[in-house]
Amino acid sequence: MERFNIAIVGATGFVGQEFISILEQRRFPVGKLRPLASERSSGTEIFFRHRPFEVQEAFSETFHDIDIAFFSAGADVSRQLCPIAAKAGAVVIDNSATFRLEPSVPLVVPEVNPEDINQHNGIIANPNCSTIQLVVALYPLHKVNPIKRVIISTYQAVSGAGFAAANELTRETKLVLEGRSVCPHAFAHQIAFNVLPEIDVFLDNGYTKEEWKMTEETRKIMHAPDIAASATCVRVPVWFGHSEAVNVEFTSPISAKEARKILDQSPGIKVLDDPSVSHYPYPWAVTGSNHVFVGRIREDISGPNGLVMWIVADNLRKGAALNAVQIAEEGIKRGWIASKRSVVA
Repeated sequence: MERFNIAIVGATGFVGQEFISILEQRRFPVGKLRPLASERSSGTEIFFRHRPFEVQEAFSETFHDIDIAFFSAGADVSRQLCPIAAKAGAVVIDNSATFRLEPSVPLVVPEVNPEDINQHNGIIANPNCSTIQLVVALYPLHKVNPIKRVIISTYQAVSGAGFAAANELTRETKLVLEGRSVCPHAFAHQIAFNVLPEIDVFLDNGYTKEEWKMTEETRKIMHAPDIAASATCVRVPVWFGHSEAVNVEFTSPISAKEARKILDQSPGIKVLDDPSVSHYPYPWAVTGSNHVFVGRIREDISGPNGLVMWIVADNLRKGAALNAVQIAEEGIKRGWIASKRSVVA
């Protein structure tokens, strides 16, 4: 069996740990595993298939025998080391925003545009977490009835901002319940018992970079540059799981019943939609799942040819690590990603 030498850059972070878990759960054909991180985490141990692996500091020399390098260590690290890893012969699957909108770099969600993997020149970009779940739900409908316009409002978990943000929610919640004052660090304001309409930096047009990423990435992944799109991205006091309220305008009329049928038959999607018994997706229930969940599907009463839906997914799994591993699996299956050598596990 063909085996692959794997590097995980950012192995000690939220997404890095999810990479480890998913590679093990899906029995990915790993030959060597090389967990990499910053100097601060160097020397710590992670476990994979019941064996300890020492985390090493990421250097340019660490990629010489690597077949696939998963990156989730931030834009600065990706900008510096992804080209080096690709030049060393590794196929890089990068979770940062660094290369997503580069014309020469494929931006891939396997349920939507797997053929784009074959266009890689050593680097493949993993989309933004909130974009991934959006396009998984939109694309099956778009294929049947082209989308003209989409309005997205997100409710994004703090884990999307990393360990420090998740710890801040825990700490602040305790302080507020004890009647004590809060001094935020990870966010501009208190996140406990609060919502913040600010994710990433503000741009000159009043949108945040997160909102801009969602619209531009959606068009690129779906090969639909003419879709009109606008997003408002909000951080909510939830540890895991992103939610989205989405209004979609199609070219022709479409019923909620037809949309449910299309989505129910589409890969990677589970439809949970029975309001009579409060049956719909929510973050607490979907954490740890590999699917994108859709519910509250209804005709938009504000205009013709419209639908409204509620989309929820685990932002660390399908929104990050799982999608990256699925890119690797799809590339291997189609012969677009190959190991440099045969390795015995």
